[in-house]
Amino acid sequence: MDSLPCLWWIWLIISITFLAKQETQLLAHNHQKRPTTNVTKHLHFPSFHPSNPELKCLGNAVISEEKGVIQIPHASLKVQPQTYQVGRALYSSHIRLFDPMTLTPASFQTTFSFQFTNSTTNRSGNGLAFVIVPDEFTTGKPGPWLGIVNDACNHYKVFAVEFDTSHDLQFGDPNDDHVGINLGTIVSFKTANSSEASVSLHNHTVVHRVWITYDGYLRWITLHLGIDGDPKPSQPLLSSSLNLSPFLEEYMFVGFSASTGDSSQIHNIFSWNFSSTVPASLPIPSPKICHRNVKHQVSKYSKTGQRAPPSGFLIFVTLLGLCSLAFLGFYFSSQRNKSSSEEAFSRFLERRKRPMLPSKPRKFTFTELYSATQRFSRVYVLASDASGVLYRGTLTNGYHVAVRRFSTRFLGSSSSRFDWVRIKKRIGEITKVVAHPSLPIIRGWCCESGEAMIVYDHYQNGSLDRWLFGLGTLPWTWRFKLIKDIAEALSFLHSKQLAHGNLNTSTIFLDVNYRAVVGDYRLGFFSGESGRDDPVSGMRADVFGFGMLVLEIVTGKKEEEVGDEEVGLLGFVGEMHGKGEMVKVVDERLGDQVNREEASRVLKIGLSCATESCSRPNMNEVFQCLTNAHQ
Repeated sequence: MDSLPCLWWIWLIISITFLAKQETQLLAHNHQKRPTTNVTKHLHFPSFHPSNPELKCLGNAVISEEKGVIQIPHASLKVQPQTYQVGRALYSSHIRLFDPMTLTPASFQTTFSFQFTNSTTNRSGNGLAFVIVPDEFTTGKPGPWLGIVNDACNHYKVFAVEFDTSHDLQFGDPNDDHVGINLGTIVSFKTANSSEASVSLHNHTVVHRVWITYDGYLRWITLHLGIDGDPKPSQPLLSSSLNLSPFLEEYMFVGFSASTGDSSQIHNIFSWNFSSTVPASLPIPSPKICHRNVKHQVSKYSKTGQRAPPSGFLIFVTLLGLCSLAFLGFYFSSQRNKSSSEEAFSRFLERRKRPMLPSKPRKFTFTELYSATQRFSRVYVLASDASGVLYRGTLTNGYHVAVRRFSTRFLGSSSSRFDWVRIKKRIGEITKVVAHPSLPIIRGWCCESGEAMIVYDHYQNGSLDRWLFGLGTLPWTWRFKLIKDIAEALSFLHSKQLAHGNLNTSTIFLDVNYRAVVGDYRLGFFSGESGRDDPVSGMRADVFGFGMLVLEIVTGKKEEEVGDEEVGLLGFVGEMHGKGEMVKVVDERLGDQVNREEASRVLKIGLSCATESCSRPNMNEVFQCLTNAHQ
């Protein structure tokens, strides 16, 4: 019986040789020069209508039914001022813009008419951009970022032509009236003054028209800028060599992005035409014929079909299968009593367990999460603290997740002391009750190789700390709305007798509509023998954490940045409150774009949450106070 494995290997080598010969013939056929064709796409929008399913609006972009134009932001926005708003309007279906076989970018032409409406102040807003982006659910930062990208550090495949009405020295802008071409960044690699086309983007009384042409074969772009209704200018405003291949995926989305800063400006798009052409290789018909399929079709559709003789290859495959089964039967029979084979077969059966429904939390393997986070790369770190590190990741199906990898110090000497069957049950219980737009869903867990991880939904717009303490200034209206969102989410969580347990600016995320999402919650997974925190003490700790969040959001400063180590931010704000000088601690970057009385009331609410434990309000009371503070 010991010679059976050797015979099996000899038979396998002969089989592989035969199949390799067949595959070589097929590859030789497929590597013949393929015929090519052109894939074209044409978009034509002489005007816009809200009911048109071909357009998708994100953020504060909207289609005005009254005027038949795209507006970013909405001109009749009543909820908050039109400052620091951002939005995108995209064609709802992706368009093929790159041929991966020949590495050729598409050739495209687009023309559109636009106008910037008068600002409420003497200053203009920030501007508009024509964009080609990889997805239809992301919007970028407001202000000088024009909604093109979220962060200067993250790689994002985007092509944009910006029409900028602000002078941002940190981005290398030449002036406050220019056109620029951007490749994966907010910094333009080539710019031109609008005045060179005898046009001013600050002229709010005329409608402008732009013509953009890109030749994918010559790698060349030209741009003309003029007045709508006038002939196309004879001389381009911009003309340059440009290879778009590194910034294109095979399928992309096209449309517009715009934003405002500390001044309100409405960006109106009146009409839009777009056409693209990209080569595509046609597959050559295979020389092989599936006789079994032909036989099935004949028997199905013909009453007088003739039986085709089986091919030599089919006979060979049949014999190979029968012989393989025979060899495997003998081999497993001889090894039945060996413990190593039993263990291997047990692992095989374990892998064959019926998968869980995608909508339910599931167990992830360490390899899955290791790959999703690019080997837990530092580039993918979202936040870190004493308990571990939070990574962003992308699963093999393209789904974006956030992975909390707990540190060994936090877990103890070994994660085996945790009952993962109980924790899985706990996750199932939480998933049933945690259903709120400001609370992410738990997607699964991992307990393997001495590791403990929890998998959540991830949000592309990033965490609050990067918006609050990064480049630019988060406006007061946004800050107040985020504070209310967080309070509402905690009030809901506490109503289910659950505590968050991990509140800070790095665990608050912004969804596609810039609503606060209270993520990376612990919910007592690893506390005590029961796996649950005491609900009362946990909720009191949440109230304190919320209070500190409020102080950081209103002052624009981190805890460690204010006062000495003994006083800190809480002591500093309390001291200023005692002096009656609360307005002086409001973030000075907000200038006159803040309701200081409202900010002072919110600070007092934050202080009340960060007082002694017995005096703290509950989150429902806090949420009601915030609602009244805005009235």
